[in-house]
Amino acid sequence: MSGLSKYQFALALLFIAPALWSVNYLVARTAPGQVEPHTLALIRWLLASFLFGLGHWRAIRAARAEILRDWRHYLVLGALGVWICGAWVYIGGRTTTATNIALIYSMAPVLIFVASALWLKERVTWLQAVGVLLAFAGVLHVVLKGQWMHLADVQFVVGDLWIVGASLAWTAYSLLLKRWQSPLAVSPRLAVIALAGCVVLLPFALFEALTGAQAMPTLTGFGLSVAAALFPGYGAYLAFSVMQRELGAAKVSVVQYLGPIYAAVIAWLVLGEAIAMHHVVGLGLILPGIYLVSRRSPASGQQAA
Repeated sequence: MSGLSKYQFALALLFIAPALWSVNYLVARTAPGQVEPHTLALIRWLLASFLFGLGHWRAIRAARAEILRDWRHYLVLGALGVWICGAWVYIGGRTTTATNIALIYSMAPVLIFVASALWLKERVTWLQAVGVLLAFAGVLHVVLKGQWMHLADVQFVVGDLWIVGASLAWTAYSLLLKRWQSPLAVSPRLAVIALAGCVVLLPFALFEALTGAQAMPTLTGFGLSVAAALFPGYGAYLAFSVMQRELGAAKVSVVQYLGPIYAAVIAWLVLGEAIAMHHVVGLGLILPGIYLVSRRSPASGQQAA
């Protein structure tokens, strides 16, 4: 695949990845009473690690010396992207609202964009900054259902602290994934990261099995775990890593802003929830924002990140 086609493929993934991640909305809404959070995350990432590693085990074995040398990096990435982002959202979702979750997570792309410029030294332009702010306004319009005055009425609860932790962990994961280079290709690298995350998850899942209300997942809970492994796990993380490699962390950060729109479409198709005008207006702000952030620099013909 040529450099141009790789870039175009990564741009297409900007609109595919959020659809995969949005499956997690349905999983989070259905999981309580079916499977405990850490157990769900452990099943999800064990299966995802296997899928990432399919056809790549020989490459992983060949790179075992480098993997062992950088084991701390893989463990940190696993803890951030698999344990915290994989279980803490489910825990926080028990006591907080979907609105609060969306509001808190909407700050992550802004943080990633700023940190990419300051820490990763990625080249960003003022038009890209405008794009981030435009997309940010669009997602807030969706979350607040077009009623911006309601922002003052938002009340935060204990569960929001879990979501704040998950949002910060996703920011750190996104930056470190780009910062820490690896001899492995995208898929085998994710296999190792997911497996390292399962090592971190295991004691928490065992504790849940011994003390939780749902010692073993129900058949529905196991199905939810498999769905989370296939779509927001394997598919979305693979797409995210490919996009970040081709586009840079700053550009890819805005992909998260399509999440509420895709979630609304899925809720319409699966749950029969209506799509309202605030979704349309929000999309009208988000899409131009993503365009401004992801466009190539016309002067150089190269990607801006």
